[in-house]
Amino acid sequence: MSEIVSLSAARKSAAPKMRIGLLHLTDGAPVMVAHEFGFFAEEGVETELFVEPSWANIADKLAFGFLDAAVIVPPLAFAVQLGLRGAIQPLLIPSAINARGSTITLNNALARETHDQAARKDLSTVEALAAVLRSRHATLGIVHAYSTHNLYLRYWLATAGIEAGRDVKLTVVPPARAVEALTSGQISGFCAGAPWGEVARRAGAGATIATSHDIWAHAPEKAFAVRARWAEEQPQALNAALRALLRAAKFCDAPENASYTAALLARRRYFALDSHAILASLPGGAMGDGACVFYRGASTFPWRSHGLWFLNEMRRWSLVDPAVDLHDLATRVYRPDLYRGAAAAMEVPAPTVDWKDEGAHDAAWTLEAVPQPIPMPADRFCDGTVFVPEKIPALGDAAAKSALHKF
Repeated sequence: MSEIVSLSAARKSAAPKMRIGLLHLTDGAPVMVAHEFGFFAEEGVETELFVEPSWANIADKLAFGFLDAAVIVPPLAFAVQLGLRGAIQPLLIPSAINARGSTITLNNALARETHDQAARKDLSTVEALAAVLRSRHATLGIVHAYSTHNLYLRYWLATAGIEAGRDVKLTVVPPARAVEALTSGQISGFCAGAPWGEVARRAGAGATIATSHDIWAHAPEKAFAVRARWAEEQPQALNAALRALLRAAKFCDAPENASYTAALLARRRYFALDSHAILASLPGGAMGDGACVFYRGASTFPWRSHGLWFLNEMRRWSLVDPAVDLHDLATRVYRPDLYRGAAAAMEVPAPTVDWKDEGAHDAAWTLEAVPQPIPMPADRFCDGTVFVPEKIPALGDAAAKSALHKF
């Protein structure tokens, strides 16, 4: 059952109302901060937060109009847009929420064996895990079939020749249930957002062997999705909400604010966890480069090339019809024009282009933006691949592999 978070008292009666869904994940910090610290109210929009138990709940409530917006995994936004898991509901992504933060966490025995294999045979982590998986039956948890976690885990394992369904079983486990499933032995490991890898470590249930940042440097994570109809009916309120989220993103990205953010998220209405478990996944925390990034490196910009990469991986694993025009779909859902409208009002730098080659930088670089350039981190993929939007492969029906039945 959903937990309804009480409204900010400010501007209750006059401001447009936005109902926002989110999960028990560190990624949602900017939305919680913007709500609790009054940024939404100050910008002129009333918000009501619904903390849901699973991505399926988020998708259903968006699809049937019980939510106006949500912190979402981008592949799920495409699934809702296409009606792949129920009712069709057109969605827009006018902003990203964060980069990095997800972990691949294994039970202690599997983690030790993987580390031992890597040390003895001079293998990379994924090569060592692949060797272990070939010698036993294992089940790994993912948070949803249409999730970044599913795509990142599959991509990473495939670089070492491991394919889901053939070499390892994947099963869906909501993020907040991942540690429980690991402890009970239902799964041997999981790929999920923070803070659940750290929670598993603190519980003595498992150890993190890799992060999404290890798979794709500065990997895009959650996005802010809005029902297209709501956005069309409330353009000024949407702009106000985006301004509030930009303010919150800056706050959450400052390491000196991490203790305040962790204390907020630790409250009973959100995580009901020890704040130190959350603190590890915030900027400056124990996760280091793998921790969530909320603002730096254009982390909030809704890159259409990110959307296209997710769609291409969905097509690779038969999660979307190969006949779907991926460029058109990415363009319709990802809306950098809406982001730029909010960013300009705050003089926040915004990229001048909507697409870029992904994985093309193995060192820091500078992105052209207005009103000033943006310092960017490396964005290299673990296998060195460069994803060029203009050269997206056209996979036909005969080349598509069935993935859904393998969960």
